[in-house]
Amino acid sequence: MKIPCYQVDAFAGEVFRGNPAAVCPLDAWLPDATMQSIAAENNLSETAFTVPRGNGFDLRWFTPTIEVDLCGHATLATALVMFQERNFAGGTIEFHSRSGILRVSREGEILTLDFPVRPGVTCAMPEALVRGLGRTPVEIFKSQDFLAVFQTAAEVRALRPDFAVLKTLAARGVIATAPGEDCDFVSRFFAPAAGIDEDPVTGSAHCTLMPYWAARLGRTKLFARQISARGGELFCELAGDRVRIGGKAVLYLRGEIVLDDSKSVR
Repeated sequence: MKIPCYQVDAFAGEVFRGNPAAVCPLDAWLPDATMQSIAAENNLSETAFTVPRGNGFDLRWFTPTIEVDLCGHATLATALVMFQERNFAGGTIEFHSRSGILRVSREGEILTLDFPVRPGVTCAMPEALVRGLGRTPVEIFKSQDFLAVFQTAAEVRALRPDFAVLKTLAARGVIATAPGEDCDFVSRFFAPAAGIDEDPVTGSAHCTLMPYWAARLGRTKLFARQISARGGELFCELAGDRVRIGGKAVLYLRGEIVLDDSKSVR
């Protein structure tokens, strides 16, 4: 069995930046255990799998250890593959996912995700979060992730988390954020419980970041940077209960995964 596989750097306009994701277009679903094993073998923060559905696609995402409900950069990467490598006709792709219907539109070099908002609510500050980050945020909110707000981008950049401690939190991950220096806001994202100590660029985190920063800054269109070691840029717009998250993506490699049918994980 041969499975096409592409690797894309998402939310960046050049290779070796942004967030790398693998994309595997399928004709039909493989066993879940096989897809999880492929994601573990790829050892990227996400591997996306697609199956055709009408004029669009079913889409699923796997980290090296678990399947997740929503992933921005791997959706952006999948859209690039469909537009650029698989000759998808039209300006918008519709993906059916565990988080509902997700659309990705293309305008020039910019691909824009249409995702649901996930606003955070004020919550008590977990002691493990402060200990895990090594600094005390000025505000803390909870959605699927914890949102930890700091005063400066320098504080966020200086974080050296204890991932073993953060892994004990009852959340997908922790978003650390602050006002930007050459952008509207910055962030970093830590998700050791999902097998990702630090994610280079996290589109889905902006489903929580955008409601907070749009309210704080009084604007619905914002430019964001994720200040991981690789770094990435996101053009965001809040539109009611949806958030549009735009960015560039670039193909890094194309190849094939070769599986022995008799040894496929069942």
